[in-house]
Amino acid sequence: MGFSAPKVDERVMTVRIDDERLTVDLMDGRTIAVPLAWYPRLFNATPEQRGHWRLAGGGFGIHWPDIDEDLSTEGLLRGARAPAHQSLQP
Repeated sequence: MGFSAPKVDERVMTVRIDDERLTVDLMDGRTIAVPLAWYPRLFNATPEQRGHWRLAGGGFGIHWPDIDEDLSTEGLLRGARAPAHQSLQP
């Protein structure tokens, strides 16, 4: 009996942000949830700025134009935080 690896599709389907967490649903059914504090630009952004996102990189990334923030699904899956030098100020 053979086993095959499940098909993965790491493209973004939906993004949700509350005061504590960034949650990204992927096309393959997985959900990534990380502390919002890992991304100071998002943490310090207004709810309107956080809600204004678009897909980037063929769906493998998320871009917030109002705060110039970009995240990739690869980085989120690895647990990559924003660089330490990224300012906590808006």
